Amino acid sequence: MSSILTNSSSMVALQTLRGINANLNKTQDEISTGKSVGSARDNSAVWAISKVMESDVKSFKGISDSLSLGESTVAVARKAAETVTDLMTEIKGKIVAAQESNVDRAKIQTDIGVLRSQINTVVGAAQFNGLNLVDGSQTTVNVLASLDRQSNGSVVTSSIAINAQNLSTGAYAAKNVLGTSTGVSANGDTAGFNLDNTSGTGTIEIAASGANAFAAGDSLSVTIGGKTATYTVSAADAAATTPSDIVAVGLKNAIDSLGISGLTINYDSGTPGTLAFSNTSARDLTVGAQFKNAGSGGLSALSAINVSSAAGAAAALGNIESLIQTGINAAAEFGSAQSRIDIQNTFVKQLSDSLKAGIGSLVDADMEEASARLQALQVQQQLGIQSLSIANQAPQNILALFRG
Repeated sequence: MSSILTNSSSMVALQTLRGINANLNKTQDEISTGKSVGSARDNSAVWAISKVMESDVKSFKGISDSLSLGESTVAVARKAAETVTDLMTEIKGKIVAAQESNVDRAKIQTDIGVLRSQINTVVGAAQFNGLNLVDGSQTTVNVLASLDRQSNGSVVTSSIAINAQNLSTGAYAAKNVLGTSTGVSANGDTAGFNLDNTSGTGTIEIAASGANAFAAGDSLSVTIGGKTATYTVSAADAAATTPSDIVAVGLKNAIDSLGISGLTINYDSGTPGTLAFSNTSARDLTVGAQFKNAGSGGLSALSAINVSSAAGAAAALGNIESLIQTGINAAAEFGSAQSRIDIQNTFVKQLSDSLKAGIGSLVDADMEEASARLQALQVQQQLGIQSLSIANQAPQNILALFRG
């Protein structure tokens, strides 16, 4: 049945053309924006996931900046520690020269003072953006390293902890704790002697009372054959009736744990605070002892080095090894931290690239497919228009029925 009121063919053709035009518009949007999912209307689930990932990518950019800042700060501290170590090595050369009896020790001591001042200059200048990791002003510094998204959607951050190193020479206060030891220095806070092979002997005598009383945090270090043992005084030690004995025993145990072959240390409770050293090995051993008061810098013992006398020169020779090791340990600590930060920074950048690639796979348009689909839809649009035109001509055909 034909009708001039209802043209079913025209309606079908029109609906088809509308669908073709809608798909054509969507394809043209994909081509112009480059995205198959450009809004939540296109695919709400995929769009939501992509937006979360995009926010993470922006966060990782900030983390990368934080790591770069941290790496620069640590690099400055590492260079400072290496420079300080080099300067202390020069001081060691001066101390070795002072072992001779026919040298001008006063001039050598002046040179040592100049080098010590240079160390202070290096330590004071070793800051990046106001943060100094070697002057004792910091203990631990955290560098933002990662953004961790949990399976439940919550987000937490993680950091790389950088242990600051105190290479300052300040806050030294003489207490004459080693005042009667073999080879004691003038201020009584350092001592040093040689243990000749097979028969060398020497003593370290610890005395802490009155103005020289121990305080919590004070420490005694002994360097022997390139190895260092340290005992730190606790609050209980300082409050004990015989703190010298307690510290002497603790220091003896620390030295014994070094496992130096041929070295024997005897402690006699009848002689308070005294450790007797003897060497039965086939090699000479150099012993250096130094006291460091609580709150002093890691290199505060440099202030106690005085080679103006033979005894002071001998004490300094043993103690400088411990100070050099402090600088070496600081440089090694910073070097390890810098390497870790660099690795993490590289990983964060690679992770950001991977996230961007993942987002692209979710929302980016396949341009080859879109191009082919565009061509097909344009042909379909032309055919749809033609089909609608034909359908619209159907009522005209009814007129032929009424022609005479």
